[in-house]
Amino acid sequence: MTRSLQTVAYSRPSVLEPAAGGQRLGLETSRGATPSGIQDHPRFFTGFLTSPQVASAGLLAVADVAAARHYQPQLRASLDPVVTGNGDRLRFESFSGCCGVYARLDVLRPGLDGGEVGHGTTNVDVNNPLREALSRIGSDDPLHMRVGPEELAVTTVDGPVVEKKVPLPDRWLRGFAEAQVIAAGFDLRAELSAAEAVRFLRSLPRSGPRGAGGPRWVVPAGRALRPTTRPAPGAVCLPGPERLAALQRVLRHATALRVYGPSVAGAGATASAWEAVLPGMRLTLTLSPDASRGFSGEGGVLDALATDEAAEDAELIAVLLAWEPRVDVADLACASGLTPERVRAALVRLGTSGRVGYDTAEAAYFHRELPYDADRAERHNPRLRTARALVTAGAVALDGALATVTAEDGHAHRVREEKGVLSCSCQWWAKYRGGRGPCKHALAVRMTRRGAAAVEQDMARVDGGAR
Repeated sequence: MTRSLQTVAYSRPSVLEPAAGGQRLGLETSRGATPSGIQDHPRFFTGFLTSPQVASAGLLAVADVAAARHYQPQLRASLDPVVTGNGDRLRFESFSGCCGVYARLDVLRPGLDGGEVGHGTTNVDVNNPLREALSRIGSDDPLHMRVGPEELAVTTVDGPVVEKKVPLPDRWLRGFAEAQVIAAGFDLRAELSAAEAVRFLRSLPRSGPRGAGGPRWVVPAGRALRPTTRPAPGAVCLPGPERLAALQRVLRHATALRVYGPSVAGAGATASAWEAVLPGMRLTLTLSPDASRGFSGEGGVLDALATDEAAEDAELIAVLLAWEPRVDVADLACASGLTPERVRAALVRLGTSGRVGYDTAEAAYFHRELPYDADRAERHNPRLRTARALVTAGAVALDGALATVTAEDGHAHRVREEKGVLSCSCQWWAKYRGGRGPCKHALAVRMTRRGAAAVEQDMARVDGGAR
């Protein structure tokens, strides 16, 4: 597994301290992207939180996920959450060390008071003393929050006071991207009242043996959720229910629980998203299809990564993004001259480099720039890298709807296309049946066909010009 050390530097530790008439929460930022370029310690907000208890519980829930490993739980993760200012809201995101849980707290305009929200993305320091202080907030006394330094320009003689070096595996970056792509295929499946949400979440097991009993499912039943042993129309998969533990932090403040998932097309486990609706905020947890199966292996972004057209479109769309809290595909299509389908493919491509996220509550992408070298997610994707090597080696032979791919070991695999879907004779395809995206052979065929189509178009233009 490829990994590197990520250096995160803060001017000082984040702290919760007494202030006149209440308390003051200072969240320190690291190096991040803003509309004016990269800044060492950008400031995104200074003002008050309208519901201090709720916001504190939500921040702790996001920090819980950042530190969690639900698979191999004895190993603790240490990546700080990411904060994004979108002009009208603050988003705090994290991703578990096991690559199976994505968390996001959206502090919306009604949850903020007295200050403008800036634009940009960076890491935010959530240290252990701050966590302890936040957990002790027991009233809704005024809480002033600052995201970023006291002054817009911070200089120090000896450099940052706080510097952390943490391992950053490629699969963690790929998983962060996959979570956004998969969530884009979700629809709202159920909405529970506060009382039903409490009843349901408190009935879930806190832990369980790995893989015991296969995937769990729930199905809407009136105003509640009923467990079921098999998927049915409208059912939602609940893989590893103990991974929803972070929602317990905000449960007493929730006004509703919304559940999102894809259309069920078989008995295989699927991902799902669970959103606690809070006063002026939303806390969303997105779960991978299994506690032992992180988002990094799902392959949902590979088709978009395999096209040169999507790469060029993504460069164009990236220029048009403006830290919008809600990316409108129709507006981008109009501004870019691309079709909505090409805009969506470009957004998937941008998601792989951490430049957009997906909000299930609003069914829309949002602009943010992860403070990591997330392009590694594309460069180091093993299936994509191997597929490109097969194309370069001339291992793909096309024959109408069929294709033959000669693998590195000399074994020939047959790839068939039917209604735009590629299947393969390899063992990997037989095991997953497309449930984790295309295999390397299908990807190589897709690349070769697109390359051949581009050549034909070029020849047609040449012939047309000659005539």
